[in-house]
Amino acid sequence: MNRPASSQLDFSVRDIVAEPYTAAPQLTARLRIEDGTGERIHAIVLHCQVRIEPQRRPYDRAEQQALRGLFGERERWPDTLRPFLWMQCDTAVQGFTGSTETDLALPCSYDFDVVGSRYLHALGDGTVPISLLFSGTVFTEGGGRAGVGVRQVPRDCEAHYRLPVDVWRQLIAFHFPHSGWIRLDHDVLAEFVRFRERRGLISWDETVRTLLSEAGAAAGDLDEVVQ
Repeated sequence: MNRPASSQLDFSVRDIVAEPYTAAPQLTARLRIEDGTGERIHAIVLHCQVRIEPQRRPYDRAEQQALRGLFGERERWPDTLRPFLWMQCDTAVQGFTGSTETDLALPCSYDFDVVGSRYLHALGDGTVPISLLFSGTVFTEGGGRAGVGVRQVPRDCEAHYRLPVDVWRQLIAFHFPHSGWIRLDHDVLAEFVRFRERRGLISWDETVRTLLSEAGAAAGDLDEVVQ
């Protein structure tokens, strides 16, 4: 993105890839940083907020249905479809003059209590518009008795990127192949365990399917009574 010279630093995202061998799900963003001051930069301690901007993409009918729990009915979306925080992350950038490229780790969660996970899971194809908002401290040569200058990363430094949905799906497939997980209260989990043992069910998938089937049958019986 083009920035005034007074802002000194310019950030752009060259690529974002899914990491297959990390202990927890992680995307890696390749950042390009350009400094217009001509100073030798010793290091940058960089903080980043990553936001999803759902209002910047279209949605088909299936996606609209899947996103009702987050944004409400379609007619409410002009008010509810707003940018939201996905994650916060930090990195240390090594010294450079003029420009450099560095990796920024983006740790991801597949917890369905997290808005970002629910949103991404609801999407079909296409891309996810994200914005990266930067802050932090720049250490340079000169200035002061210690010979080190200090300045802040301008608060208006940001970069935009359209993350392919397939990259996020690939990441989840690396770490949770054909599966996902939800967090339950201890008491609810204990009830699940007792139900599974009473019925002699083999797996958690079978347990949940049995509960859903019985709940569906009960709902059908109730509809017949009401009619």
